[in-house]
Amino acid sequence: MTQLFTQIGEWHQVYTLVDFYQYIKGVEYLICLAFFISFPMFYRYLHRSSGDAGK
Repeated sequence: MTQLFTQIGEWHQVYTLVDFYQYIKGVEYLICLAFFISFPMFYRYLHRSSGDAGK
């Protein structure tokens, strides 16, 4: 797990188009995962009723 966090934001040398495509797809999947986790929480925050504010 430590290796994953040290590689985030690190620039890698890409030699072939396939390497570039795999790197971009990996970043895209991480962005999608972040969106699918954060959007439902944001939606519930926007559509909560006034009685749910204290919970």
